[in-house]
Amino acid sequence: MARHTKIVATLGPASTDPVTLERLIRAGVDVVRMNFSHGTAEDHMARARTVREISAKVGRPVGILGDLQGPKIRVGKFENGKIQLEKGDKFILDANCALGNQERVGLDYKDLPRDVEPGAVLLLDDGRIVLDVERVIGAEIHTVVRHAGELSNNKGINRQGGGLSAPALTAKDMDDIKTAAQIGVDYIAVSFPKSAADMYMARQLMRAAGSRALTIAKIERTEAVAALDEILDASDGVMVARGDLAVEVGDAAVPALQKKMIRHAREKNKLAITATQMMESMIQSPVPTRAEVSDVANAVLDGTDAVMLSAETASGRYPVETVESMARVCIEAERSAEVTLDREFLDRVFTRIDQSVAMAAIWTAHHLKVKAIAALSQSGSTALWMSRLNCGVPVYALTPDAEAQTKMSLYREVTPLLMSQQHSDRDVLLYEAEQLLMQNGAVAKGDLIVLTIGEPIGTPGGTNTLKIVRVGEHQMPPLRA
Repeated sequence: MARHTKIVATLGPASTDPVTLERLIRAGVDVVRMNFSHGTAEDHMARARTVREISAKVGRPVGILGDLQGPKIRVGKFENGKIQLEKGDKFILDANCALGNQERVGLDYKDLPRDVEPGAVLLLDDGRIVLDVERVIGAEIHTVVRHAGELSNNKGINRQGGGLSAPALTAKDMDDIKTAAQIGVDYIAVSFPKSAADMYMARQLMRAAGSRALTIAKIERTEAVAALDEILDASDGVMVARGDLAVEVGDAAVPALQKKMIRHAREKNKLAITATQMMESMIQSPVPTRAEVSDVANAVLDGTDAVMLSAETASGRYPVETVESMARVCIEAERSAEVTLDREFLDRVFTRIDQSVAMAAIWTAHHLKVKAIAALSQSGSTALWMSRLNCGVPVYALTPDAEAQTKMSLYREVTPLLMSQQHSDRDVLLYEAEQLLMQNGAVAKGDLIVLTIGEPIGTPGGTNTLKIVRVGEHQMPPLRA
């Protein structure tokens, strides 16, 4: 059984060398994530070249996702690298402090004192340390330690319930967007967006840099949860970034929010990536925990397009084994997924011809029990619509555009194939589509398939024809003058 849910793997020291990277791609990686929080522009460019080369060698389209750092709000450095805070200790976050000690520490985000007031709760190091704000004096935030722990250099700061005013796009992000455009990333992930305006700005900057990358909003702020629908409207997809989100809204709220985000994304024909600690134990262990297996499986059953690995493949001891384990879990979860196509079509309204043809194709494929759906698509939008509803039939997106092919590597249930399109004869194209599907082992002679295509040929967004054919019954039609 082919896997429908895609796998995103973060590149890092454990996965950069070409041999390991090739093993990861062969194990099932569909998209690689480049974390712009680490490494130089030259590092990212070199990795992108290696990914493209190995992708071509293996014969599998692999997308590239550039993940912007965003406004990392952190403490500064300590004289001795770390301190131990005890419950009840007085501790000062001081925007003017150069080097921290047992009594105070500096801030890389100098405006933090303006964003808090007495009674606010600050969570450090992913919530491991909790500080209650007593008062704010100028550049100093005076706090009392509620939950104790070890605090070391550059640990992150969140405010419980949100409310920090740091902009989503920093000066570094704007430089990284230019690098991402040079690399030719397929997706750009924006960290800590609070509103649709943040996503519109990211898209505008990408287009100004010459990139047509799809935008992914990382939902990790309380404000973003409240503005989810408007952020989705301004984006091509969302990432359920469960780390910082859990710190801001509370870990118990995250599972329900995950389901809501994935559901809303699918309803709006957007992409969804589920991320953070999916197989965290495999950083050190060759096998996942049972809880991690259930976590990945539940994300698949929720309908996520992709599940993402972070440190597991960036710096873990078992990057390839982690991808193999995740792929097995995805396949098993998909086996048990219920097909509810008839129910999902209720109350749906289609206002575009191309979208209506896409929906008719999956309806027909489901009820005729065909072998495959083949969407001949210039841009990939037809395949995206088809992937939003599970009809139990694999979707093959046939495109002449190599850039569209790698973008579709993230679409759930879609296998993107590159086909030549050197003529405008519809019957010839449909015949070549059959041949390409047979060459890739998707269908065999005698199989029934559903094909969609647009006329005039080569017009993006022009899908207007559905055809049901039996493979191998037609000969190559003569080319028309």
